[in-house]
Amino acid sequence: MLRTHTCGELRLEHVNQEVTLAGWVQRVRNKGGLIWVDLRDRYGLTQLIFEEDSSEKALLEKAAELGREFVVQATGKVIERTSKNDYIPTGSIEIKVTALEVLNAAKVPPFKIEDETDGGEELRMKYRYLDLRRNVIREKLQLRHKMMQETRKYMDEQDFIEVETPVLIKSTPEGARDFVVPSRTNPGEFYALPQSPQTFKQLLMVSGFDRYFQIVKCFRDEDLRADRQPEFTQIDCEMAFVDQEDILNTFEGLTKHLFSKVKGVELEEVKRMTYADAMKYYGNDKPDLRFDMKFVELNDLAKGKGFGIFDQAELVVGICAKGAAEYTRKQIDALTEWVKRPQIGAKGMIYAKYNADGTIKSSVDKFYSADDLQDWADAFGAAQGDLMLVLSGDADKVRKQLSELRLKMGEELGLRDRTVFKPLWVMDFPLLEWDEETERFHAMHHPFTSPKKEDIPLLDSDPGAVRANAYDLVINGVEIGGGSIRIHDRATQQLMFKHLGFTEEEAQKQFGFLMEAFEYGAPPHGGIAFGFDRLCAIFGGSDSIRDYIAFPKNNSGRDVMIDSPSSIADEQLKELSIQLAVVAKS
Repeated sequence: MLRTHTCGELRLEHVNQEVTLAGWVQRVRNKGGLIWVDLRDRYGLTQLIFEEDSSEKALLEKAAELGREFVVQATGKVIERTSKNDYIPTGSIEIKVTALEVLNAAKVPPFKIEDETDGGEELRMKYRYLDLRRNVIREKLQLRHKMMQETRKYMDEQDFIEVETPVLIKSTPEGARDFVVPSRTNPGEFYALPQSPQTFKQLLMVSGFDRYFQIVKCFRDEDLRADRQPEFTQIDCEMAFVDQEDILNTFEGLTKHLFSKVKGVELEEVKRMTYADAMKYYGNDKPDLRFDMKFVELNDLAKGKGFGIFDQAELVVGICAKGAAEYTRKQIDALTEWVKRPQIGAKGMIYAKYNADGTIKSSVDKFYSADDLQDWADAFGAAQGDLMLVLSGDADKVRKQLSELRLKMGEELGLRDRTVFKPLWVMDFPLLEWDEETERFHAMHHPFTSPKKEDIPLLDSDPGAVRANAYDLVINGVEIGGGSIRIHDRATQQLMFKHLGFTEEEAQKQFGFLMEAFEYGAPPHGGIAFGFDRLCAIFGGSDSIRDYIAFPKNNSGRDVMIDSPSSIADEQLKELSIQLAVVAKS
């Protein structure tokens, strides 16, 4: 070993010991006859000291030539620091160096490798191997590592077996776009990279492996954003001989275990809410419960008073922002402009202030009396000092708009505390959702989700009303996991494919292997998959998942460090029987 200790472990009890450290030079402070060097590795930082009166002149000159990020080995005696640094664990000691070896010199890095860096995101992604040396990034990957270990520990204790499933699989028409891989040995045919191991984990249930999990890479060729990457990691799980309650209890247990062991937080009981209530009261299927502001529908109170915008609307609905009546007209105008942005799409916003003197002042006083506005306040449960904000329009659209406004107000009022965690199971999702572009129903989760038995007759008469045995786990407004009880018999699976627009031939070609497996004794089964990168980001208090991935892609799906994706040689294309169309530039 080139070192006897790491740069993070020496303390006062090591004083007078001879040690050897190795690491990267964080900074050099040269006072002429006295030089301090901060030496860093992934365990911490230790200060080295070179003194002219007690060291060889050549050693001092060697230290003076050190630059940032030089890789060095230093041997010396541990001494107590006269001026201690309480901000680092090794701040009570330093090393009086007697021997120094430069293991590798370094160019000046393109940005400061410190917690507060001067490098922009694209630059840091290009030199990701340097960015990974920074404490703030290293700590995020250490958090990820600990969460992986605790996941495996919990799942093993619950008798789950970790099984690896194939990465080269068959492309399927449902869900997001696949990444495809050409087969050299089967010209004109392609593998797909898995969007999830869904069918394989169901086959494992048929095989008798009644408790499976895998921390697995998945791939989706879709538009990117802060919480989405083309390749991502799931905690993928499946259980046989269970009902929905068994799944919820087991994975509520995993979530509580991770919070307890990784963050030291004892998570509260996970609340439950139907999809219908989530949409009615919060406008989306992943409500943030760190604050209230439930939607209040005002159709009965607001319509028929001569205010045309409300009278013509399908839905008049609002929220009550506690303690926000002191918002100025300028602040309210800014909110109005915010909801009118194309990303939100509202045509306007109505407000009513419940003032400290008991009066209610609104932007529609011309149409509503004091008694009318008091009825509004009663409906909202508003008190003096509260601000009521109201939107109107088509029901589905206005709920989405109000959902965004609710989150905006929660942020402005400081109600979205990153140290508070509010988990929620959202249940009873619709089985199918209508797609205007293709003019047909698609599976809201995937084609293998089972419908509620009592709703199966509705598949023919009212497909959109059929509820699924599906559930999502939401924390602080972020979906971190989703799953369902699966179909486990051929007849029901064929029925599902029929209502998704598959012909019998198409269903057989794509999923015949699964339906045949169901005929050999498939047990009732269900499962869930957690978005592991998102889960890490929530634990780390971040909106973006990128820093929890060692080598992430940018918003264009590119790895700017290795310059990928890239073109390949014509000879490779020929081997793969691929011809690229040449598009003439006008």
